[in-house]
Amino acid sequence: MKYNELTVDKNTRPTRKGRGISAGQGKTAGRGTKGQKSRTGHHKMPAGFMGGQRAIMQAIPKLKGFKSIHKPAEVVYTDRLNELSGDVDNFKLYEAGMISTPYTKVKVITRGEVTAKINLNTQYASKTAAEAIKKAGGKFTQTGMPSRAVSEDSRKGSKK
Repeated sequence: MKYNELTVDKNTRPTRKGRGISAGQGKTAGRGTKGQKSRTGHHKMPAGFMGGQRAIMQAIPKLKGFKSIHKPAEVVYTDRLNELSGDVDNFKLYEAGMISTPYTKVKVITRGEVTAKINLNTQYASKTAAEAIKKAGGKFTQTGMPSRAVSEDSRKGSKK
């Protein structure tokens, strides 16, 4: 250890803002002149505030080319349900080729008549579709979206 290699912190006092021009941070105390942000206790603005015009989080969905992160529900019509019987869920609708994947929201909408007696277990159904299924002798039960099965390997992570 050498004297010239020592690192010593300066003994500096904390700055006392707004205590006169000669104090270094006097008069406006580094806040600039006038305006909302220069006042004491009055510059808390909500996130995304843009000076009184529409906030950025309200403006973005209205911009050209915006894509929503929420996927719309796939539609199945009641007249196609006549091809099925028994308990009908997302997996049975997928096997019948009515939806693209079983791991999606499904909404049943009225078109034509329902003659098959089915127990429908999907995420959504219109009021008239639920009534038509009930009238045919079946019932509609609202269920959550099926989740993908997580394998034991993916939970632990690949530690090979």
